[in-house]
Amino acid sequence: MSSAFTVKIASNGQLIEVSPDQSLVEALRAAGFEIQTSCESGLCGTCKTGYLSGEVDHQDFVLEPEEQEKFLTVCISRGLAASKEPLVLDL
Repeated sequence: MSSAFTVKIASNGQLIEVSPDQSLVEALRAAGFEIQTSCESGLCGTCKTGYLSGEVDHQDFVLEPEEQEKFLTVCISRGLAASKEPLVLDL
């Protein structure tokens, strides 16, 4: 089961709460961000988004390990709720 986590938008400092039953892309869209997606299952990489800090639970099947150090797929990957710091997205 997923846990809630917080995302911070680097460009404006906005904090977005992502509930356990919500995907990161759903939370971003609800906050007014237009995120392109295709498969919404971590297979295509269309929603690949940079992140600057935080811990990520990578659940995709497309990013190479070195890409996962700077990017995540917002359709399926999540921030780790156990982290005390928000996941900072390069948006």
